[in-house]
Amino acid sequence: MRDLLPEFVVVEVAGDDDWTGALLPDEAAHLSPRAVEGRRREYTAGRVCARRALQRVGIHGQPVLAAPSRAPIWPAGAIGSITHTKGYCAVAVGLVPDLRAVGIDAERRTVLPANIVPSICLPEEIAWCAQRPDEPWWPAVHFSAKETVYKMWSPIMGTWLDFHDARLTIDVAAGTFEAAILPEKLEESPGAPAVFRGRFAVEPDLIRTAGHVDR
Repeated sequence: MRDLLPEFVVVEVAGDDDWTGALLPDEAAHLSPRAVEGRRREYTAGRVCARRALQRVGIHGQPVLAAPSRAPIWPAGAIGSITHTKGYCAVAVGLVPDLRAVGIDAERRTVLPANIVPSICLPEEIAWCAQRPDEPWWPAVHFSAKETVYKMWSPIMGTWLDFHDARLTIDVAAGTFEAAILPEKLEESPGAPAVFRGRFAVEPDLIRTAGHVDR
């Protein structure tokens, strides 16, 4: 993720030991005792990386708790984002004076089932992907980018943003995307940013997306 965000955003990517690292007591209390092993490993890696990132911006010893939605609750003065997919976990953290929001997402590069794509992509986005039949992973890039957009929208607005509430434009050569919030969503969301921007990378087995909103 380091290549997708400005230098004032701290990025940590999980190493082998982070998946089984130590949780603070309050963090452990937010992990369901019924959580399966995979969920425990993802949660642990995210919290270990988050605390390491927080230390790098000067916030020490603070737990990163979880809201009922499972979204991370950041300590006062910090804003961040966590993502995990099979075998990969990353965290991005910045300070409130610099950032309104930051979002990151990672997905395994895969071909989404045809019946799932319309729930993620608008018709014009589906048409754009169809022009690239030799690169069938583009719907997964749309999915990841819209997840990142939601992670930027949520701390600013505190409301839900559906996949169909944003229209994505991708610049393949530049590795950037722009998400325009649809007019009807803006009408019900006074003060919302009309456009979110970010960067993406498509690797042999991983799709990464990231974006931020300055103060």
